[in-house]
Amino acid sequence: MARSKRYRASLEQVDRTRLYPLPDAFGVLEQTSAAKFDESVDLAINLGVDPKHADQMVRGAIVLPHGTGRSVRILVFAKGEKEREAREAGADHVGAEDLAKKITDESWLDFDRVIATPDMMGVVGKLGKVLGPRGLMPNPKLGTVTMDVTTAVREQKAGKVEYRVDKAGIIHAVIGKRSFDASKLVDNAAALLGAVLRARPAAAKGIYLKKISISTTMGPGIRIDPNSLPEAQAA
Repeated sequence: MARSKRYRASLEQVDRTRLYPLPDAFGVLEQTSAAKFDESVDLAINLGVDPKHADQMVRGAIVLPHGTGRSVRILVFAKGEKEREAREAGADHVGAEDLAKKITDESWLDFDRVIATPDMMGVVGKLGKVLGPRGLMPNPKLGTVTMDVTTAVREQKAGKVEYRVDKAGIIHAVIGKRSFDASKLVDNAAALLGAVLRARPAAAKGIYLKKISISTTMGPGIRIDPNSLPEAQAA
């Protein structure tokens, strides 16, 4: 695959043989060539788990200290007082059977997160084939099935990130924008890595954090030394 001139210039700034301490990695990222748009910054974490086994699944959610820089469109399934609370908290779409019908009949998917009160899961459950493959299905473990819709909406708007290990044993998550100060990206990365470390399954044996890297949307990967993380050393 042919690489752009900008990508090749960025690659020259990265020592591909080196594992960088976390702050140094973001210092290198600042030196790489920027695209013409504000790129997202992605954190990739390769874990020593086998996701085929339920007791080695790693999944959770965390509100990043400085958010992601993204505008998140939130759909809330709720009725009555909870519908009012969701609207006041800043939800973009709030409803019940009417919105479920719009999704099934019109293939409407103009939202990024779905929150539901427990009493609405009978309605939402019927949308599993649509929402599930897109990672949009509400889940009580992630705080998206709750009676406290105010907190749930505000956390999502503030930059709550859901993470889940994929079939290859890798977690991919956006931790901010290239325009963020490096210190903010470091804080966000450290927060997510800390959450993933705390979520280590008891069944996971051997090395847990195998590889960690950061990259921008159009840039090369910069590898991070897992042993440079205080939490990793203690784990």
